[in-house]
Amino acid sequence: MVLKQQKNIKVAIVAELLIRLGGAERVVKSLMEIYPEAKIFTLLYDEEKCGNDFPKDKIQTSFLQKFPKFIRKRYRWLIKLMPYAIESFDFTDYDLVISSSSAFAHGALTSSETLHICYCHSPMRYAWDYSHQYLNDKWFNPIKRFFARRAIEKIRIWDRVAADRVDFYVANSKHVQKRIEKYYRLPSEVIYPPVNVDKFQYNNSSKDYFIIISTLTSYKKIDLAINLFNKIGKKLIIVGDGPEREFLESIAGENIEFKGRISDLEVQKLLEESKGLIFPSEEDFGISMIEAMAAGRPVLAYKAGGALEFIEAGINGEFFNEQNLASMEDALARLINNENKYSREIIRTKAEKFSEEIFKNKIQKFINEKIKAY
Repeated sequence: MVLKQQKNIKVAIVAELLIRLGGAERVVKSLMEIYPEAKIFTLLYDEEKCGNDFPKDKIQTSFLQKFPKFIRKRYRWLIKLMPYAIESFDFTDYDLVISSSSAFAHGALTSSETLHICYCHSPMRYAWDYSHQYLNDKWFNPIKRFFARRAIEKIRIWDRVAADRVDFYVANSKHVQKRIEKYYRLPSEVIYPPVNVDKFQYNNSSKDYFIIISTLTSYKKIDLAINLFNKIGKKLIIVGDGPEREFLESIAGENIEFKGRISDLEVQKLLEESKGLIFPSEEDFGISMIEAMAAGRPVLAYKAGGALEFIEAGINGEFFNEQNLASMEDALARLINNENKYSREIIRTKAEKFSEEIFKNKIQKFINEKIKAY
């Protein structure tokens, strides 16, 4: 089958959730700007938080949207229903479906006449290589852990079957590309996600604090950074919220400040004036690291995951090899000692290859090539 000319094709964009604005949502927004006539399908939608970027008249929600608001806010309760919800969308009349997936969106059912391209942020982490860490979280009691394990086993089977519904995969990093190959046994092309680097300015002066920008969950290892800064007494500002916040505040010293969720402008200012970003966890990509680089600030990162693809020790940051206090303290000492050696201009330049414009050009070229060949 040959698709219609691109200007006439009917396009659907599929996103798991549009309930907050984060990295995955930036990908969806860029896709929407490339295909302004596209309909956006999502399992759950929060107009209050996302309506400015994703107008309600462009959104098609699943049956999960009909659940009471207090349940929708606790969307993890609905995970067992999400495979059914994503499969309930009808794409019969669409020529091109683009899914932005880290869990369920790639499972969209399309006909043989429809081209399905998935931008994969990651195969669902809690079903595959992070499943043990997820189940061992202290928030699970033994009974909850038992039922969660059974649910994950079923979701893992569904996920592997659903993976084969995609015609072509795009991975958001080389790290994710390897995981797609391992768990799905499928090839992919790497196109890094869009980062609004242009909104950041850089200068050679800074204030005497470091910054973390993160959701506050146990996986993010924020407690490791807090323990380090408690020990050395330097100021640390933590931006973000999550289920671990109360615990983290309880172990933090007076030199550690929690900002919670704040505006993009406030985050921008804090990054631009900081001495650098602290990134204690392993991530598939890590947009906040690129934003720090766009502000000309070095990054202290755990030596794993996406950070290996753009952090260069001594150039735009430093690595610690193990997620423990001694390794992290040694790396932070190197970063502080090298403070006057980092070139803000070089750090900024390394961030510019992740711009929104570059993402749009690359993803559009990839899609056009697949449309012509389909």
